[in-house]
Amino acid sequence: MIAFLDGVVAEKSGGRVALLVNGIGYDLLVPASTVSKLPPVGRRTRLHTRLSVRDDALVLFGFASLDERSLFDLLVTVNGVGPKVALSFLSVLAPDALRRAVSSGDVAVLTLVPGVGKKVAQRVILDLKERLGGDVIVLEGPLADVREAMLSLGLTPQEASEAMAGLPADGDRPIEELLREALQRVGRA
Repeated sequence: MIAFLDGVVAEKSGGRVALLVNGIGYDLLVPASTVSKLPPVGRRTRLHTRLSVRDDALVLFGFASLDERSLFDLLVTVNGVGPKVALSFLSVLAPDALRRAVSSGDVAVLTLVPGVGKKVAQRVILDLKERLGGDVIVLEGPLADVREAMLSLGLTPQEASEAMAGLPADGDRPIEELLREALQRVGRA
């Protein structure tokens, strides 16, 4: 499994990025949001990846953050949502907007995604509402870094949200201390 690629942006267009890593060019399908976050061609970047194996192809998907990759992984578990539709969700909706739509049962927002009708939107809500957690927390600053670290350690978004409930948002404490406290709450420290 390829967890991430760290290399130079060789090409970028639409929903594709070519990343040059140690002399090898990797072609990745990426959400539109990831393309907009990438540095110019010739500059170094890191993309978190997911490899999709099909009978006729190996397709590598890239994401700007671990949060996007986690949501992609959850979306492809929903019946009727394949990797390309999951990518469309992340191209149209930011991770927090997607969580809000799922937790509030907002079918109208989910059907804004190309290729997603009412039935698929309802299925996404039904299958992911509990797994994404009922409370949607929009994080910035140190708490966003703590959440990202927890996701990279393998916690689900719901576990991360539960562990972070009650952490101070004032930003006076170091990130390492906040992370340690959050991990203790889920028994991983």
